[in-house]
Amino acid sequence: MFDLVTHPVTTRWPAKHPDRIQLYSFPTPNGVKVSIMLEETGLPYEAHLVTLSDKDVKSPEFLSLNPNNKIPAIIDPNGPDGAPLALFESGAILLYLAEKSGKLIGETAADRHTITQWLMFQMGGLGPMFGQLGYFAKFAGAEIEDPRPRDRYINEAKRLLNVVETQLEGRDWIAGDYSIADIAIAPWLRALEFYGTRDVVGWEDHPNAVAYLDRFLARPAVQTGLNMPPRAG
Repeated sequence: MFDLVTHPVTTRWPAKHPDRIQLYSFPTPNGVKVSIMLEETGLPYEAHLVTLSDKDVKSPEFLSLNPNNKIPAIIDPNGPDGAPLALFESGAILLYLAEKSGKLIGETAADRHTITQWLMFQMGGLGPMFGQLGYFAKFAGAEIEDPRPRDRYINEAKRLLNVVETQLEGRDWIAGDYSIADIAIAPWLRALEFYGTRDVVGWEDHPNAVAYLDRFLARPAVQTGLNMPPRAG
């Protein structure tokens, strides 16, 4: 049987509170989804900082938890039927924590499916496309002289941002009440500032999205979750 105490990941990131959900993460847009969700639901957890360097995410210890070598990942010592459960992929973790807590997944089956639809929109579109935009605007891709890759992701980011803007017309949150769909989407909207790409996608021309992100960032649980796990120093 799966055993948190003997799991290889705990040799590198020991659990001080093995009875709590163990979060292995870094404060990226994907990483903070899970820490924000844990703060919003009040589920007890212990956060472990896993940096994005190869020495952490490609270490044998972390790969034993997530073979895809990406943060975030969790271990819930009190999973379904009382058995421990390890999970990776931020969207899957959000769904699991929503089901475990009974929160932020809507009141009806129709609510759940609508929320899941927008969660998948972020997982399959908004996150990957904004991430590629960041690569070509801020990181190594910015050195590439050919403008076509950067232009492709600028245009796709604009299109996706317009989808969000339209969906938020007359709404405070993306899929009815505040939900895991918002916890998935809003951190990626925030990332546009970090990437220095707000101007190229016309951020200020999207008042619904601007107000939406402000509402999201005003939540106390969001402010705490954005800084979890705490960075060294």
